[in-house]
Amino acid sequence: MKNPLFALALALPLASGCAYDNDKRDTPTRGHNSAAPVESGFKSLFDGTSLTGWKFVGKAGQEYKVRGGNIVCEDGVQGNLFTEKDYENFVFRFEFKLDYGSNNGVGIRAPLEGDAAYVGMEIQILEESGAVAGKWGKLKPEQYHGSVYGVAAAKLGAMKKPGEWNTQEIVADGRRIKVTLNGKVITDFDLNSVTDAKILAQHPGMLRPGGHIGFLGHNDHVELRNLRVKELPSRFAKDNVAPYPGFAALYNGKDLTGWRGLPSSPNDNPAKRAKLPPEKLAVEQAKADARMKAHWQSVDGALAFDGKGDSLCTLRGDIGDFELFVDFKIKEKGDSGIYLRGSPQVQIWDPFTKPVEHGAEVGSGGFYNNQKNPSKPTKVADNPIGQWNRFQILMQGEKATIFLNGQLVTHNVTLENYWDRTLPIFPTGQIELQNHGNNLWFKNVYLRELPRH
Repeated sequence: MKNPLFALALALPLASGCAYDNDKRDTPTRGHNSAAPVESGFKSLFDGTSLTGWKFVGKAGQEYKVRGGNIVCEDGVQGNLFTEKDYENFVFRFEFKLDYGSNNGVGIRAPLEGDAAYVGMEIQILEESGAVAGKWGKLKPEQYHGSVYGVAAAKLGAMKKPGEWNTQEIVADGRRIKVTLNGKVITDFDLNSVTDAKILAQHPGMLRPGGHIGFLGHNDHVELRNLRVKELPSRFAKDNVAPYPGFAALYNGKDLTGWRGLPSSPNDNPAKRAKLPPEKLAVEQAKADARMKAHWQSVDGALAFDGKGDSLCTLRGDIGDFELFVDFKIKEKGDSGIYLRGSPQVQIWDPFTKPVEHGAEVGSGGFYNNQKNPSKPTKVADNPIGQWNRFQILMQGEKATIFLNGQLVTHNVTLENYWDRTLPIFPTGQIELQNHGNNLWFKNVYLRELPRH
């Protein structure tokens, strides 16, 4: 259970009121980690004697310890213990033992920084009898053990008594999260089913494709053993093939099907373009399509731009709320952007040279044209120039959340209407790959449409 970064949650007490006999937990118990056989395809994450392969994140003195062959989170420990390795899709199995009302969590697909329940996901660890009895006050269904914290509720009734060992399995495969406790499936949830703008704004990390696995200390005593993981195939293994159900590939990796050219100024303005007589619009669109074919090509599975034409647009102009993946690559001093609903822009540029010319190193992923709302990303998350980068953009209503290379760089920020600042951004429009007169490459453009906000 979490003290929230972004939204309401329960404030947790700093001490654990335990009905379980604490003297028993201090008796060394024989660990089952190094001697226990590991299932085929699984890799042990704990050798029973050290925390090799793990990284502690927190204040000094709050570290997890190894005692009696188990990993132990002591009373009063608030730090987190993460795998050094990132995991995308996996089966994670472990055993845990709790005191009465003990509280912890399993962070999955989480970055090392920030609150894993929000910038990643937290699978709740919470001793059930104490929680049901009201130790933590009145809980929401999605705050009990095995829940995707704040997002999806687990079923109750599968946990053993305080002081007894429980076995748990967490499967994260694409957007499907499944939790099995002591042989009973308690959570089986499709993350794509969450379309509520408030939940997605509070929990942007729930849609991250990958990250660390970790245990999240909440001041209570927890013991862990038999930690092992089996990696599952990546959903991003093939270029230009939609990674998850519900997504459509906007670029087929072969040609410009589904794309059109952008009419030149002043008709690049959606409002002005909409006022053109149909016959005039057809003429302007034909000119734009001819320029597109001259300067945009499909080369080696990527949309390649020679730097001499105009921006590239989706054939569809009625895209509303959505989640979008798009990979991009630029050269030194490159400059581009992603227009959302025909409005500029999620910035793409070389943060290591171009913005520095103006006195600052600013990364890609901000709303360059914003005036009243934040325009810069929170960090520089760009890969070195010449390497591929990946945007993940969630757009609902006027607001967008953006990950760049798995790092949250823009969170729930309003995109202003560049074309008419007295109005909000258009409710629908096209996606545009912006040209700024330099070589560009795009691939893996995937769209999932969401209910209108």
